[in-house]
Amino acid sequence: MEILMIDRWLHLLAGVLWIGLLYYFNFVQIPALAEAGADSDGPGPAAISKYIAPRALLWFRWAALVTWITGAYYLYAASNYTLHGAFTLGIGDNNSQLTCIGLGAWLGTFMLYNVWMIIWPNQKKVLGFTDASEEEKARAKRMAFLASRANTVMSIPMLFFMHAAVKGLYF
Repeated sequence: MEILMIDRWLHLLAGVLWIGLLYYFNFVQIPALAEAGADSDGPGPAAISKYIAPRALLWFRWAALVTWITGAYYLYAASNYTLHGAFTLGIGDNNSQLTCIGLGAWLGTFMLYNVWMIIWPNQKKVLGFTDASEEEKARAKRMAFLASRANTVMSIPMLFFMHAAVKGLYF
């Protein structure tokens, strides 16, 4: 039972870090980069791109993975949920709680996919970690931006479904 308590706290802490950084990127860093690029008298966006973005992205992607793994473990090990039941949305079990937590788990899974398969590979091009032409960088910047915004939008219902399942507020 203690391992589940530790896992749940790790899930919560990693989730706060992941979603907090997601909101930081969308509501702070992206607008700041635009302002820094438009300011002809300022240092430009290089300081953010060189020093802050790589470190924030490191924490962002690993927090996403830890959040997902600890959440999956909790679903696997907890008595009132099952991993299979959640990912099949409780279909066949006629279980609203599994449907609710499953919807949150699927949203979190899509968000994890966006982080590791869309945002990070594209950010590596934007930040110059991998070779890319200016046209490829522009396209990568747009793809990373759109995936990040999609994650921001998905984070609200994901948090709602997970909270609702835990609190018994399911439909």
